[in-house]
Amino acid sequence: MNSQKRFKIFETLSNVTPNPSTELIYQNPFQLLIAVILSAQATDKSVNKATLLLFNQAPNAEKLSRLTLSDIESCIKTIGLYKTKAKNILETSRIIHAQYQGSVPQDRLVLEALPGVGRKTANVILNTIFNEPAIAVDTHIFRIANRMNLAPGETVLQVEKKLMKSTPPQFLKSAHHLLILHGRYTCTARQPKCANCVIYDLCEYKKKSLI
Repeated sequence: MNSQKRFKIFETLSNVTPNPSTELIYQNPFQLLIAVILSAQATDKSVNKATLLLFNQAPNAEKLSRLTLSDIESCIKTIGLYKTKAKNILETSRIIHAQYQGSVPQDRLVLEALPGVGRKTANVILNTIFNEPAIAVDTHIFRIANRMNLAPGETVLQVEKKLMKSTPPQFLKSAHHLLILHGRYTCTARQPKCANCVIYDLCEYKKKSLI
């Protein structure tokens, strides 16, 4: 895919969704961090239901760090892998409270050292909270980057690096959410809604499918 077409894709998506944002519900950076940890292999809708219960009891790192593991598990038991995630968010809460005075650090290496936080989660925090140009490649972005030939790659990291290199600079901060929303509601895994796609004429998927 050439740079002109790539620019037009992001420009069109940006015009349709001028202020793209996460669909996770949160009131502060710490809550978003916890929500993103919980979102692994779970839908945003299911995470929002769980965090509503959790954050009503513990809206910040200090209060969450004082909950028992069973308290946390009872709030998030509808989430996949909830036992492991409960341990991770409890330990992460204790670290954030004790070492960072309750504030989420703006440092990739520090973030990735937290229990339950990997590169994708760190990218979400850096982009959404700190407005850094970072793209967290989830299942939606990985799928459409390959399907559309936007930034094809065999691994999540390959796709991320290609997107960071090839995305027009003015869209780097919004690309993460623009692509996720497009993949979630239009360029879906099964039966993509090509008839309703605003970038259909720019997409290379339909050409491949005709070969």
